[in-house]
Amino acid sequence: MTELRSAVARLRRQLAAHRADFRDRGSAEEALATLAGLAAADRPDIPMLRRSLLLVAGAIGSVSALGEGLRQLREAVDLFGPSPKV
Repeated sequence: MTELRSAVARLRRQLAAHRADFRDRGSAEEALATLAGLAAADRPDIPMLRRSLLLVAGAIGSVSALGEGLRQLREAVDLFGPSPKV
């Protein structure tokens, strides 16, 4: 949980400091807020964690300046278990 909380907080700070505006910024901020709430829970909803991660990745995936923070967030979510195979 500590890794997830740290990764979410770090990426939120990076996004706030990123001056350039982009189309899906609001979506990224909402998904990060959801992740922050999930990280504060005793037992996070793993499918919701993965869904929110996908929303963040889709919203900021093309913003290279946020790539490292996104990678760290993905690694923190992956600590809860592997992604289910489809």
